[in-house]
Amino acid sequence: QVQLVESGGGLVQAGGSLRLSCAVSGSTFSMDLVGWYRQAPGKQRELVARISRGGYTIYVDSVKGRFTISRDNAKNTVFLQMNSLKPEDTAVYYCNTQFVGSPMNLWGQGTQVIVSS
Repeated sequence: QVQLVESGGGLVQAGGSLRLSCAVSGSTFSMDLVGWYRQAPGKQRELVARISRGGYTIYVDSVKGRFTISRDNAKNTVFLQMNSLKPEDTAVYYCNTQFVGSPMNLWGQGTQVIVSS
């Protein structure tokens, strides 16, 4: 079964850093447009960052200058480098990907990020 496998979440102090990974498992399809989303308790899910296959990126204003989304197409993996973390970044982070040449769309299992004061 094809899956998106996320890793890298954890508990960090404010000002710290984490690097999230999102990798395809069980498929030879190439990731196309990929987004990182997050959902905090009692809040709606929001798009945090998005990256095209060619590397074009967008970010939600609240993370600009602190987060960087990147990808390694050869490894079918996308990363989210999170620096200068703030308590308001606390959420479950989810990866979502479209695939080249396929209508397939998948979500990762989610990875918890907790930032303490």
